Amino acid sequence: MQNTDLIITDFYWRYVEPIREMDLFSALELSEKRFNESTLFTEEQRLHRYQAEKWTVSEVVAHMLDTERIMAYRALRFARNDQTPLAGFEEKDYAPESNANNRDLAGLREEFGSLRRSTVDLFRSFTEAMLERAGAVNGNRLSVRALGYIIAGHMIHHCAILDERYRSGLQ
Repeated sequence: MQNTDLIITDFYWRYVEPIREMDLFSALELSEKRFNESTLFTEEQRLHRYQAEKWTVSEVVAHMLDTERIMAYRALRFARNDQTPLAGFEEKDYAPESNANNRDLAGLREEFGSLRRSTVDLFRSFTEAMLERAGAVNGNRLSVRALGYIIAGHMIHHCAILDERYRSGLQ
């Protein structure tokens, strides 16, 4: 599944650019591997913030799950040729409502496994024509294929933040 003809915005390009040469399923596999490595914090560490106003480890993980769900939903809509314009979402509003800080990290990691299997199954069900379809999100065009790359790239981006900012503050 090549990444040709991605219809993507500048905002999301930052997530896709590092993995743009990979096929989509390899990118999803890489992001899953990175997630499983980067979310290995103890239950005591799950409430760590690297700065006072930043999210906890658990909130970052919940944000990654929320974003994957939203992007997969968008991909489903566009793949089914639904041209209804979709609204954006404000991540800063979602994180405090995620209840992540009252959930154990092991449960969030397990939830990711189920979610990712569902995401991969969804993208495997798409034909090449479906992957090329696009729709409007928050006034911008995104293709189904681009949404798959955004899912993978967004996760890799946040795994790097967990490794570089959160883990380093615990040592």
